[in-house]
Amino acid sequence: FFSSGFQVAPETKAVMKWLRSIPFVLSASLHGGELVVTYPYDYSRHPMEEKMFSPTPDEKMFKMLAKAYADAHPVISDRSELRCGGNFVKRGGIINGAEWYSFTGGMADFNYLHTNCFEVTVEVGCEKFPLEEELFTIWHENRDALLNYMEMVHRGIKGIVSDKFGNPIKNARISVRGIQHDVTTGN
Repeated sequence: FFSSGFQVAPETKAVMKWLRSIPFVLSASLHGGELVVTYPYDYSRHPMEEKMFSPTPDEKMFKMLAKAYADAHPVISDRSELRCGGNFVKRGGIINGAEWYSFTGGMADFNYLHTNCFEVTVEVGCEKFPLEEELFTIWHENRDALLNYMEMVHRGIKGIVSDKFGNPIKNARISVRGIQHDVTTGN
């Protein structure tokens, strides 16, 4: 997943181990500096290409997840193109990560490729490093969107895979026709 020579920080390794040990299905990474929701892939299929649309096999689901957040955010859903994030208005406040800018080593790509967890990246505000007095407003702008996003955990595949005696089957592979990305059952 990571290019050669790339050093993985101990805390990143710990999160990767945690994600592999618990069957998370939904997560979000919160950043600052823009108002948009991005979804995988963040790394372009053609690394020399900048701003290249690089969808996952689950493109429709990722768009639905990103829209669930964006549509519930009072500023991201604002149709004004003259505000921070206004250049994403025509896209509904969402964009494929690699189409915005390509980078390697992101957690959203890792989660999708190596776990059952679907992750979007939420740029929560215009300031990269907001002042303390701005945090209360940022929280209130994002609270309902976060709650709406968390409710999306009930979408998609869910249930119990069991043997003929009703015992759960650990690590059973689940495939959906037409989507070249399997998931596995948890404990």
